[in-house]
Amino acid sequence: MQYFEHKIPGIDGSTATFVGYCLDNSEEIDPDRRRPSVLVIPGGGYEMTSDREAEPIAMQFLAAGFNAFVLRYSVKPSVFPVALLEAAEAVRRMRAHAAEWHVDGDRIAVIGFSAGGHLAANLATSVSDDVLAAHGYDPDAVRPNALMLAYPVITSGPLAHRGSFDALLGEKKDDQEALDAVSIEKHIDAKTPPVFVWHTLPDGCVPCENTLMLIDACKKAGVSIEAHLFPEGGHGLALGNAETAWQGVNGIEPCVQAWPKLAIDWMRRTFAK
Repeated sequence: MQYFEHKIPGIDGSTATFVGYCLDNSEEIDPDRRRPSVLVIPGGGYEMTSDREAEPIAMQFLAAGFNAFVLRYSVKPSVFPVALLEAAEAVRRMRAHAAEWHVDGDRIAVIGFSAGGHLAANLATSVSDDVLAAHGYDPDAVRPNALMLAYPVITSGPLAHRGSFDALLGEKKDDQEALDAVSIEKHIDAKTPPVFVWHTLPDGCVPCENTLMLIDACKKAGVSIEAHLFPEGGHGLALGNAETAWQGVNGIEPCVQAWPKLAIDWMRRTFAK
């Protein structure tokens, strides 16, 4: 397995960390094999990046035969679009180094958690195409081929996780035009790749209505979406098991533990088309 860690400079002087776990190819089977790959974007309210939603998630996809990458993006006091540009650069590098890292550039998924889900969706949809283009990126060239979300921050409206948008927008946190520009449900269109999403109905931090809005927007735009709503559990569960529990017991929720297999099965079906 290849392992690497790259630094991605932010436009405000901050630095993101981009880590890769790339499976080696078998000379016996196919030395030129290129694999579907996943970019993991942890959450943290745009104020930190959660350890529980980083490497433990990457290892699930690596074990299933996918290359896995993790982006530790810039957070507060960095503001929009710093993290977005770092995510774009991560995907650009995945495609630019496709041969070296055994990446299939046409089968790249991003998976984002909570505020990281907002960042992943921001990159995957056309909401920020103009911003990306203004900073020298071809939006279509850095758009992933599939989008996976876990208890994502979607709307900046009344059911928003306000802290995420306050940290993301900084001095523009009360600017309605700026808020609308990053409210994902307003910008789902034909360019949005297939979506997989899960949420818990009792989530008291990021209301599950965020995901319901996403489902509705995808349905109206004709975007394929698979959604799983679990009846128990709070926010930030990651894998929902002992591996990603905090203080030993918090965050263990049996009903959500099925989601990695559901996501991996969905990814295989999506990329088989």
